[in-house]
This record gives sequence, C-alpha cells and structure tokens, in this order.
Amino acid sequence: MRDAVIVEAVRTPIGRRNGALSGVHPGDLTAHVLRQIAERTELDPALVDDVVWGCVSQVGDQAGSIGRVGVLAAGWPESVPATVVDRRCGSAQQAVHFAAAGVVAGHYDIAVAGGVESMSRVPMGSARGDGQPYPPSVLERYGVDGFNQGLGAEAMARKWNLSRSRLDEYSARSHERTAAAIDAGAFDAQLAPIAGLDSDEGLRRGTTVDSLSTLKTPFDADGVITAGNASQISDGAAGLLVTTSEIALANGWQPMARVHTVALAGDDPVMMLTAPIAATAKALRRSGLSVSDVGVFEVNEAFAPVPLAWQAEIGAADEMLNPLGGAIAVGHPLGGSGAILMTRMVHHMRDNGIRYGLQTMCEAGGMANATILELLG
Repeated sequence: MRDAVIVEAVRTPIGRRNGALSGVHPGDLTAHVLRQIAERTELDPALVDDVVWGCVSQVGDQAGSIGRVGVLAAGWPESVPATVVDRRCGSAQQAVHFAAAGVVAGHYDIAVAGGVESMSRVPMGSARGDGQPYPPSVLERYGVDGFNQGLGAEAMARKWNLSRSRLDEYSARSHERTAAAIDAGAFDAQLAPIAGLDSDEGLRRGTTVDSLSTLKTPFDADGVITAGNASQISDGAAGLLVTTSEIALANGWQPMARVHTVALAGDDPVMMLTAPIAATAKALRRSGLSVSDVGVFEVNEAFAPVPLAWQAEIGAADEMLNPLGGAIAVGHPLGGSGAILMTRMVHHMRDNGIRYGLQTMCEAGGMANATILELLG
C-alpha cells in the first residue's frame, strides 16, 4: 500500500502587518517557497503533479488561483497545475491532507502542499465585501445576527474559567518560548529569508504579564480577550513536498516524516474555536495512539483560550504544548498557517528525535483539522 511522506518543509519568516513582507506580492511569496523546495531537494519541477495551496482571502492580489500564479512566478514549467483550498485558518493544513490523500490513492506521485496569506495587502474580511455569507436560515438557527471569533474566544474563556491573568501568562510564555527558539537556531533550517527578513518579525521580546495587562478588551468591555492574547495579523507562506516512500527512495530523498493520521471535526459555530478538541480526540482514536505517545502538540494560538481549553480537555503536558511558542508571538497568516505550523513541527521532531507529533487548529464556522506525523529516518 502506498504511503504519504514529507520530504522537505520550507517557510518564509512571518512578517508583521505592514512590515517587511508587505511589499512582496503573495504570488512571489508562494514562488519563493516553491523555488526553495526545488533547490533544496534538487527536484525537477516538471515532475510535480499538482500544487495544492491554501489561501483564505481569494480576492485582489490573491485572486486568480494564487497557487497557479505562484507556479508561474517561480518559473516552473507551464505543465505544472495548481489548485487553491479554503478551509479558513486550516486551509494549508487541509492542502497537506489533500496532497497526502492524492499520493496514497495514486492520483499523484509528487505534490507540493502549502499556503500563503498577505494580510497586509489583502485585509481579513476582504473576500466578504458587502455581502452576507450567512442566510437567514443559519442566523435564525443559532439566534444570532452574525458570527465573531473574538466573542467566541470570550465564550471559551468563560466556559473553561480562564482568567485574564491566565491568558496573559500563557501569552507571555509564547513570546518567551519563541525568543528561546530563535536564539537557539531552532528555525534556521526551515526558513527561506526574503525581502531582507531572516527571522519572524512579530516577536516582542520582554513581553510580560504586567505589560499585557494594560491592553483593552475590544470584544467585551468586561472581557478577557485582548490584542496581546490573540494571534497577530501577519504575512507569510510555507510549503511541503509530499510523495511516497518508494518514490522518495528512487529520487535519493530521505523522508522527514510520514503522514500517519488525519482527522476533521465540526463543533458549535458560535463559540467557533472548540473543534480542535474533538479533532484531536478523533485523530488519536483513529491512529490507535494515546496522548502519552505524542511528543509534541502544535495547537494554533488563534486566541489563548484555544490551546488552554484544548489542554484542559486533552491533558497534554505543558512542555509538549507549543514548545516553540506560536501565533500569539509571531503571527497567523491565515491561509499559510497550517503549513507554517507543520513545517515548524516536522523540523522540531527531526531535531529532537520525536516519533509522533500532532497538529490541530481552529477554523471559522466551528471546524478543525488534526494531523499526526510519524518521524522517519
């Protein structure tokens, strides 16, 4: 039976909104990652059966099938097709799922999966325009006039009794862990510097609970969610080369990890951010693994209540959860984040001899992806 393995994983540094990467077209961010994958593996791009690329706001500079635009901008052969995936914040993670499924099924021999988002050039919500994506039937079903992630995060904090100080403590720790990872060179091998940026730009060294405590709560005057315990608006891209073990061997590639198990889940779209709990439980059941078998968990830090509520339900140890920091410290470029997280995780697994890693992230509409990788080599 065919398997799906990751041969290479590359990402740009994450740029802050209106920062170093804001002048780079998202097609060129995509192209930069594609070229880096080909150079690092000595891949002939003509062998790529498909580029499966995540992107959320597919308008403006990200319209016109940004994956295909990236292929052309990279100078790859016109014979290489591409498609774009939108599962909200999990778009690039879903792109990996689709690529892995295509490889296992024999529809692809070699695929590249990943994603991009330039939130500086295409602001969040641009794809909505003046429209209303939810018909009256949906709004009436839930008794709301709309869905708001910030209010969902506030609701999570109340449900799991997460205080402002607890959220800010977690957020300060995200910055501390990211700073330690950068200083230790943990990201060096995975980064493809661009536009003069060679490290994640959003990190605020010296962030403390005291400094975070001064920030306002924009979603609820009496709430706990602030800009400091939520993910940063950012720009970035990442990609992974996916094939089979046999094809990797034939091309002289040493696979980094196998895509062991994938799972999806849906949950309350009003609270919106809780589905990673169900997706993780489903992935563990499907894989036959337990929490103690997994050496690293990457839970996207969309808002601090997400990993903390997840931890309360799943029971992972502090040192295993987001050990390199996360989106609170460095940012969350929507359609690229799933591949960015996976790139960080697979390199961390390889560098530390961790057999199993699990990644999950919340998505608008109350959905989540979960992926378990198994270290090879």
